[in-house]
Amino acid sequence: MSASKVSPGRATRSYGSGARILSIGIASTGLLTLAYFSISSHVLGEVAASQVALLWSLMFVIISVIYRPTEQLLSRTIAERRARGHAEHPLRVPIAIQASFAFAFLVIALAFQEQLVDDVFDHNQALYYVLVGGTLAYGGSYFARGWLAGHEYFALYGGLVLMESVSRLCFALAVALGITSGQTALALGIAAAPLVSLVVVPAAFARRGQERREAHGEGPIIVHETDAALAVPITADEADAALAGPGTEGVQEAAAHRDELSLRGGTGFAGWVSGIMLSEQTLLNAAVLTVAATSPNKALVGVVFEVLLIARAPLQLFQAIQTSLLPHLTGLETTAGHDAFARAIRVTVLAIGAFTTAVALALLAIGPFVMKHVFGQHYSYGRLGLALVGVGMGMHLTSGALNQAALARNRARAAALCWGLAACVFLVWMLAPTVADQLARAEIGYTGATALLALLLWTLYRQGSGSLARGAPQSATPSESTIAR
Repeated sequence: MSASKVSPGRATRSYGSGARILSIGIASTGLLTLAYFSISSHVLGEVAASQVALLWSLMFVIISVIYRPTEQLLSRTIAERRARGHAEHPLRVPIAIQASFAFAFLVIALAFQEQLVDDVFDHNQALYYVLVGGTLAYGGSYFARGWLAGHEYFALYGGLVLMESVSRLCFALAVALGITSGQTALALGIAAAPLVSLVVVPAAFARRGQERREAHGEGPIIVHETDAALAVPITADEADAALAGPGTEGVQEAAAHRDELSLRGGTGFAGWVSGIMLSEQTLLNAAVLTVAATSPNKALVGVVFEVLLIARAPLQLFQAIQTSLLPHLTGLETTAGHDAFARAIRVTVLAIGAFTTAVALALLAIGPFVMKHVFGQHYSYGRLGLALVGVGMGMHLTSGALNQAALARNRARAAALCWGLAACVFLVWMLAPTVADQLARAEIGYTGATALLALLLWTLYRQGSGSLARGAPQSATPSESTIAR
C-alpha cells in the first residue's frame, strides 16, 4: 500500500474528528472573546471601550493580512507532503516570509507612530505599544497554528487558541474585580494572549519527537513490483534522491531546483492569500473604521463593532472547520478523486446553511434584547438589521469553505480576485451616503457584499470541479516504484 495514498474513509474520519475537536476549543474561544468585550463595555466608559474595540479591529486586520497567509501556506504544504509520504517538511521559506512580514510591519509602525498615537488612539500611547507588541507576538502564534494544522494536531491547535482567549479574559476579570484598573490594564491582555498561547508548543514538539522515534526503523520503504522480496527500508527523501539520478551532482541539482520552486511558489501563494485576508478583514472591519473616521458619535463605533460580532464570533468558530478543511482537501486533491472532494464541500455548505437559518431566526426573535443585555448599551437595535447580519454571516462562512477548496487546488490568485472585488464593493458602499443611518448601511452592505462573494467563489468552484471531473486520475505504470510502509 502506498504511503502517499490515504484511505478516503480514514481521511474523512480524521477531518471530522479534527473539526469536532477544534470546534470545542474555538467555540469556547468565541464565547470568551465575547465575554472579554462584554466586560470591557461594562467596566470602561463607552468611549474607552470603543477605543479597545478599535485597537482589536486594527490589530486583527494587520495580523490576518501578514500572518494568516503563512499559516495557510504551512498547513497546505505540510499536508500535501504528508499525503505524498514525506516525513520532513522544510520550514525555511515560511520562516523567511513570516519574518519579512513582521519586519515590514515594525518599520511602518515606527514610521507612523505619531499619526497612530494622535489620530487613531486619541493621544493614548499605551494603546499604540499594545498594538505593536501584540502584533509582533502573534507572528509566533500563527506560525505555530499552521504547523499544528498541517500535522493535524488539532487538539493542540484548539488548546493554543483556548489558552489565548483565557489569558486575555483574565486581564478583563482583573479590572472587573478591582485587582487592577483602567483601559491600559485591560488592553494589555490583547498583547499578552498570543505569548501565553505558545505554552502548547513544547507539547507539540514532544509529540512530533515521539512520532519520529516510533517511525525509526519502520519508515517508508521503496518496493519494486518485480523485486518486492528484496525491499530495503529507506526514508521518503532517500527515495526521492534515488529517483533523481545515480550521481550526487544530479541529486543536489534536483534538490536545489525543488527549493527554488518552493521559494517562488511559497511567496506567490502567500502573497495572494494576503490579499484574501486583507479583503476579508475589510468586510469585517471597514464598517468600524469608516464610522470611526466619519461619525461625530464616538460611541457608535462600539455599537457597529458589537453588531458585527454576530458575524465575527461564528467566523471564529468556523476557523475550526477551515483549519481542518484545508489539509483535508489538500490530501484529497493529492490522493483521491473528484467525488470525495465534492462531498466534503457539500456537507460543509449544508451544515452552514442549517446554522445560518437558526441564527437568523433567533436574531429576528430576540436579537435586540440579547444585544442590550450582553453589551449594556443604551441603543435601539433593529431586529431586521440584526437578522440581515446573520444571513451575511452565513454567506461569509460559505465563502470561507469555497475559498479553502480554491486554495487546496492552488487557485489562490483567482480566489483573491473574487475577495478583492467584494471588498471594494463593500468599501465603496460604506463611504457613499446612500443610507443615512450608518449602522443600517453597515448591515445592508455586509450582507450584500458577502452574497456577491459567495456567488463568485461558487462559480470558481464549479469551474474547478468541472475540470477535475473531466480529467482522469493518472495511474502508476508497472515500472514505477511504489512507496509503502
